[in-house]
Amino acid sequence: MNTYRSLEKETESQHRQPRGETIIDLNQVVKTYETPSGPFTALKDINLRIQPGEFVAVVGKSGSGKTTLLNVLAGIDRATNGIISVDGTQLEKISESQLSEWRGRTIGLVFQFFQLLPTLTIAENVMLPMDFVEIIPASKRRTRALELLERVGIADQADKLPTALSGGQQQRAAIARALANDPPILMADEPTGNLDEATRTSVLELFAKLNADGHTVILVTHERDISSYTDRQVTLVDGHVADDLQR
Repeated sequence: MNTYRSLEKETESQHRQPRGETIIDLNQVVKTYETPSGPFTALKDINLRIQPGEFVAVVGKSGSGKTTLLNVLAGIDRATNGIISVDGTQLEKISESQLSEWRGRTIGLVFQFFQLLPTLTIAENVMLPMDFVEIIPASKRRTRALELLERVGIADQADKLPTALSGGQQQRAAIARALANDPPILMADEPTGNLDEATRTSVLELFAKLNADGHTVILVTHERDISSYTDRQVTLVDGHVADDLQR
């Protein structure tokens, strides 16, 4: 690790909080966007605590604030007000460069439309987060990528380009990429929204297995019939937490 990265990690460590019973803690979180028609508040005084190892579904209609909540949890967007602590780090207290480094080590992100780079093979896509964070030695990255692709059931697709894979296979590749640096938290935004019913079920079962293996999973979806896979369902309505049900 170079001197710059060492100093950056040292600075970030000054803003880490002691780990307790929660891995995610939101206190009075507000997110307001400036729009041509004036300010729009997407999240309104959100209070939420998630325990390590939970599988949480965040549900609600389009425009309810689901994706905004995921974005502020992952540090993609900054909250306008409030305190967000994720895996011991208070996000509002670290710089953009520290935030990017932190996200690469802490959060595995999965999106509805996969976001695989089309000119790279599946294995190379999985290796990208390893190249950025540099936790895993360069000589071991392809081996790890192949192990992760085996774990999600598509090791035989490793040297193909994304366009050669089905939608379900591409989503499995995206999940393998999210696992690249062994993050404690997986966050997925509508990961089954672009899949047929059979593939949707297999992807949800994969998330459940990853949760059983120890990952905290937060899955944003407009679907409400996934309670058999999750421990908890948080419902957003107009930027508020309207319901929070344990299974």
